[in-house]
Amino acid sequence: MARKYLQIVDPIHGFINVYAREADIIDNRIFQRLRRIRQLAGAHLVYPGAQHSRFEHSLGTMHVAGQASSILAEKGYLDHDNVANLRVAALLHDIGHGPFSHLFEEVLQKKKKISHEKVGEQIILRSEIGDVVSAGGFDKSFIGRLAFGNSRYPFMNEIISGGLSADMMDYLLRDGYFTGAEHAKIDFKRIINSLDVHKQKLSLDKSALRSFESMMISRYQMFRAVYFHKTVRAAEVMLLEAMLLADGELGLATDKLENYVQFTDELVISRLVSLPKASHDLRRASQLALDYQERRLLKCVYEKIFMKPRMGRMDVPALQKEIARRAKVDESEVFVDISKTPSIPLAPSKKESKSIILTSRAGGGPKEAYELPISEIPLVAAISGFMDILRIYARQQFRKKVEMAAQIILGENR
Repeated sequence: MARKYLQIVDPIHGFINVYAREADIIDNRIFQRLRRIRQLAGAHLVYPGAQHSRFEHSLGTMHVAGQASSILAEKGYLDHDNVANLRVAALLHDIGHGPFSHLFEEVLQKKKKISHEKVGEQIILRSEIGDVVSAGGFDKSFIGRLAFGNSRYPFMNEIISGGLSADMMDYLLRDGYFTGAEHAKIDFKRIINSLDVHKQKLSLDKSALRSFESMMISRYQMFRAVYFHKTVRAAEVMLLEAMLLADGELGLATDKLENYVQFTDELVISRLVSLPKASHDLRRASQLALDYQERRLLKCVYEKIFMKPRMGRMDVPALQKEIARRAKVDESEVFVDISKTPSIPLAPSKKESKSIILTSRAGGGPKEAYELPISEIPLVAAISGFMDILRIYARQQFRKKVEMAAQIILGENR
């Protein structure tokens, strides 16, 4: 008897089953574009193995979401149709990413005040991807809401994004594997087999609390060691500045979906390097892109990490101007980078997670559930809040001048 699915070999999950309706989405050109968007933007310049893309991460997230939803279906919380909905929503959760992944989102935020989630929802609703979704028998409006945490079913949203999400379980394992970082060892199978639902919210059997704790620590360590690594951010700061300077010429923050879905890492870097030299901004953007491409990276001359209390709002242009004035260099030679992330993943509502719902069954008795504050999970409480990192970068020839000026203005960084 013929199989009802095809299998894709994956280094993280072994075999990923892909059903016909999912394969139709995957084979679409807009989804195939994700092969040409690196998962970790500039991290490959520090971790050479980090060449993996949003494409395989999306497949992995679908796989984990499928496993999690099957567990919940066995427990009576989901039917077959919603298991299928969750798989497709997970598959499409990153469809709105631009080139260089989250880095491009900084361009969207500064130019248009929109996120990749908003773009992704529009791609599902208004592009040919939506037509393929509909042709497969899915409600594309519902898939668009579910993929970005906006459906009316809180626990289904939490399977896609949040502290117990398929997204995080895949990216930690995948990013750890391809960077070689040892921080991302998580027991995701224990977690998904322990999932439950209480009052329409995702919960976890209390026996898996240590696995959850370990996953939160792993995520925190990956941000410190990989995602916010000072040299990774150096590369990304250069790219970000180049894209912002060239946006008017290249139309990167476009409202036209057909143009947006053409952008990939290599296409944008090629266009940046080849910019006309018609103005100072374009010449500077081109040089930054070329330096990025040839790994002539900025040097970090100052760093300060804020946990508790958080770093307050900072006037970045004023700080850049003051450091440049004191260092006696052009303002364009001072790069101020502020990296921020919640130490615990935000809920799908984008609010800070304050607790986790735990369930237990004593013997064969009824299920009991209670809300455990994050503050009562010792290791997680120690890192809870936000991680804000202020860094000042400069080119090699201005390194000493900018470092001295930054330390005078901001204080010693050690």
